[in-house]
Amino acid sequence: MLLTIVAVIRLLHTADWHLGAALQGWSREPEHRAALAQLVETARVRVVDAVIVAGDIFDSLNPSAEAQRLLYDTLRDLRAACPHATIALLAGNHDPAGRLEAPRALFEIAGVHSVGVIARREGALDLSAHLLPIRDASGAVGAYLLALPYPRAADLPIAGADVTGSPVVWGVRALYREAVDAARAKIGAAPLVLTGHLHVAGGLESEGAERRILIGGEHAAPPDIFPPDAAYVALGHLHKPQKVGRETIRYSGALIPMSKSEIGYAHGVTLVEISGAGAATAEPLAFTRSVAHLRLPQQGPLAVSEIEGALASLALDPQTPDEARPFVHLAVRVNGPSVGLKAEIDAVCEKFPVRLVSLAVERPQRIEAPQLAPLRLAERQPRDLFREAFEATHGVAPSDEHLRCFDQLAEEA
Repeated sequence: MLLTIVAVIRLLHTADWHLGAALQGWSREPEHRAALAQLVETARVRVVDAVIVAGDIFDSLNPSAEAQRLLYDTLRDLRAACPHATIALLAGNHDPAGRLEAPRALFEIAGVHSVGVIARREGALDLSAHLLPIRDASGAVGAYLLALPYPRAADLPIAGADVTGSPVVWGVRALYREAVDAARAKIGAAPLVLTGHLHVAGGLESEGAERRILIGGEHAAPPDIFPPDAAYVALGHLHKPQKVGRETIRYSGALIPMSKSEIGYAHGVTLVEISGAGAATAEPLAFTRSVAHLRLPQQGPLAVSEIEGALASLALDPQTPDEARPFVHLAVRVNGPSVGLKAEIDAVCEKFPVRLVSLAVERPQRIEAPQLAPLRLAERQPRDLFREAFEATHGVAPSDEHLRCFDQLAEEA
């Protein structure tokens, strides 16, 4: 296949939208709408030739009507902003692959390519579903996109008995080798962009936010599954924008923070430019957050008595609408019993325009007593057992009042 040499192809790489997600019951839709509006505007201003969404478009396998509507609204706005651009949606491990496949005919009317599963015809990879030309504004083809979604177990070739190491990683490597070889047989040496919704070894995970997704316990594939002649590899799954292996194998990261561990990330998209010779450069573009995510304090814990002062120091507008109020992740230090602690903190937070979404309670470290020979229960005094259980639960010894209450109950029993 002949390729018309163009000066540069420009694409926008995004992933991990997680539409429909909630945080402690609070909808993330206002944040998503604001971030997606920035994505559309970036695509328009930078005059991109392609937009690649590398999986986890939705947060669940059964997305709400609101989440689906937000996707369709965004695709409509992208098409209006970039009339000639190739737009590709790839299923991730969170996505309902069938729901991305079902409207394919309607998507194609709008020039949107949706790939939910690995398609085969007579046993071979169906390139008509996976290989897409990327054209510039004049219509000239400047690169090709090999669009592969999250590989499920049924998509992977079965390893033989002679395979060493993880059969799953072997299967992923074989799948990509087959796909690239088939694409190269059709497009020759033209610049090739690959996609993947995988955990690639060397990538930094976000604690509590990402599932380890490859089957069989081997959740990370090595970056050398992607051939060195690939111009760019657009990855999804990990939420931190980062490169893995080399500059042109990258995660664009999530659009918004999905957990407390992601507050410090520069969430946004990646702008990629590919020259006619196939050389690629990548530029992460951070978005402005429409809702603040705050850890109080930034390091260490607060005493309960310090919470109100810390919230007051934020100087937040009390008229802030609910959907724009900052999400607060609070760390507190407790030296005694914590009965009623959550209610006490909730009462303080209700005085301010914030949304408390996580509470970490830190207690002083206990000095372990030397190990003694175990005693039989009959040799123990109930009062001593109560004292030890109280200290193990609350991190401090019971007060005289606690002991008096216990003695009274013991007498009544």
